[in-house]
Amino acid sequence: MKRIAVAIIATGVVAATVVHASPTNHIVLVPPTDLPELARQSGDAMLLHETSDGRTLLYIEQNQGTRLATFDVTDPVHIKGEGSVQLDAAGPFDFVSPLGKQQELIRFRQGSEEAVLDLQKGKAPKLKAVQGRVDTATTQDLSHVFDVKQVREEVTNAGTGTTFLLTENGLYLIRRPAVEWDKRQREQEWFWQHNGD
Repeated sequence: MKRIAVAIIATGVVAATVVHASPTNHIVLVPPTDLPELARQSGDAMLLHETSDGRTLLYIEQNQGTRLATFDVTDPVHIKGEGSVQLDAAGPFDFVSPLGKQQELIRFRQGSEEAVLDLQKGKAPKLKAVQGRVDTATTQDLSHVFDVKQVREEVTNAGTGTTFLLTENGLYLIRRPAVEWDKRQREQEWFWQHNGD
């Protein structure tokens, strides 16, 4: 009987939280100044990558292709700078397409050379040379959104609804708290369904 009472109380608390915690359907613009230091520097290309442990990393190519900054963007409310690595790159590049789950094809803007970015070590990706050319289609869409000026690239995380805008002044985020809240609710429901008594 005590167990049932605890379950009812716990259910009541969860239900009350659900009713009062639901955010409105507003959008939040987060400027580079509210993000980690590396996000305040300009870049030319970016890539969202889902890791095998369930995290989402954002890679930003900076300093004409010589540096790759890494951010953990799994939780849009708490973006974490994961550091940066120096790349032995021939110049600025674009992310073209994934090659399996742990590699990304890149193409240098000067000429038509390509390379592979190995993402197995999430915080320390490595660049590998490619002989010849890899045929693959690019699906980048560089459209401008909202009132952020000089957008170089944009990418959206479908899971959280967060849009990342790469500009001359750094990285902007467009957060959608209602989508984030829905994702958390689905994760909690899944947890209770698979871990309940």
